[in-house]
Amino acid sequence: MSFLERAQALPSLGIGVSTEYGASSADGALDVMALRRAHPEYASFLEIGVEISKGLDADDRAWVAAGGSTTYHFLDVNLDDPSDMDEPWLEKVRHTVDAIRPAWMCGDAGMWHFGPRDRAQMTLLPPILSEDSARDLGDGVAKLREQVGLEVLPENPPGVVYLGDLHLLDFFARVLDRADTGMLLDCAHLAIYQRLMGHSPLTGLDAFPLERIIELHVAGGVERERDGFLWVEDDHTPEVLPETWEIYEYVVARARNLRAVVFECERNPMERCLDGFKRIHRGWAARDPA
Repeated sequence: MSFLERAQALPSLGIGVSTEYGASSADGALDVMALRRAHPEYASFLEIGVEISKGLDADDRAWVAAGGSTTYHFLDVNLDDPSDMDEPWLEKVRHTVDAIRPAWMCGDAGMWHFGPRDRAQMTLLPPILSEDSARDLGDGVAKLREQVGLEVLPENPPGVVYLGDLHLLDFFARVLDRADTGMLLDCAHLAIYQRLMGHSPLTGLDAFPLERIIELHVAGGVERERDGFLWVEDDHTPEVLPETWEIYEYVVARARNLRAVVFECERNPMERCLDGFKRIHRGWAARDPA
């Protein structure tokens, strides 16, 4: 069965929030249970960022115990390296899947660690945007899907330097075709890439297979400068760049298999996040799903 056929069985989760180990305990962090009580339309599911060495925190477990829907966002696997999905890691992933019962897996398709998987080696770098890298990444997505039994949606990672001769969207189109999978498109990460490369925000989207986008991320970013070099830091504040909104509003209206949108604002008070949630909700409510 092809992915576009399999996608019909994926649940429509709506609008959700993201978290990772310890995020909700930070000073001023978003209380997702309080958001769910006050604005359930903004907290339909929780995307749980999982680094296996850390596991789940108490707030993750409380959400699951309350019957909340989830997705599993991996934070520790280099999909383009077959040896990275060894059996000890896979066994712990399967246990986590059993614990949180996610609708699917997703995560930044880049280099999460340099060398062996170890706390001192963790990082996140974007993939090399080449044909060979797209092939290896696609094969890794297919392998993880087979091993875990869930759809695996690669996400375009953030970066301040991108190597390779393909446009980022052309690269991911090749990955999706190779793996026969869907995608998590991070609108903020794409906006960062387009600006760095001197493109307009929507460059390449007209030729991209939007029907394969299952999930979108929206997040804030802050402009930085060092010795004349300008970049955007992906800092998950509620202050979303205009280019990110432009990408979101273009895609949400056209991605006919879209099932979920996450506002990544987990370390900020609810009051600061509500305007962003409202704008995301307007786009979600106005879309024309298949």
